[in-house]
Amino acid sequence: MLMKYYYVYIVRCSDSSLYTGLTNDLERRLKEHNYGINDNSYTFSRRPVSLIFQQEFMQFEQAEYFEKKIKRWSRTKKLALANEDFELLTLLAKCKNKSHSKNKSAE
Repeated sequence: MLMKYYYVYIVRCSDSSLYTGLTNDLERRLKEHNYGINDNSYTFSRRPVSLIFQQEFMQFEQAEYFEKKIKRWSRTKKLALANEDFELLTLLAKCKNKSHSKNKSAE
């Protein structure tokens, strides 16, 4: 039985912006980004793109969850993930909101 894999990926565009996506064929998808298949896509006017991160999943739901999660991340946090800088990633993951229980002062 042939296993199907799903990939969450991040590409760096020619303008240095980052694009996060999900596919079941990473090689094909990167070609689509670089050939400019869809002129309405984010990467169309930002070609060429280069792959800086990929994560493989066996279940679509897990891949979709992870893609949605990192799409909300800051550029700095995405780059820390791509650079495997897990110390920085941990620091960036800590909640700094004043309303967070760890950040409330004792009253």
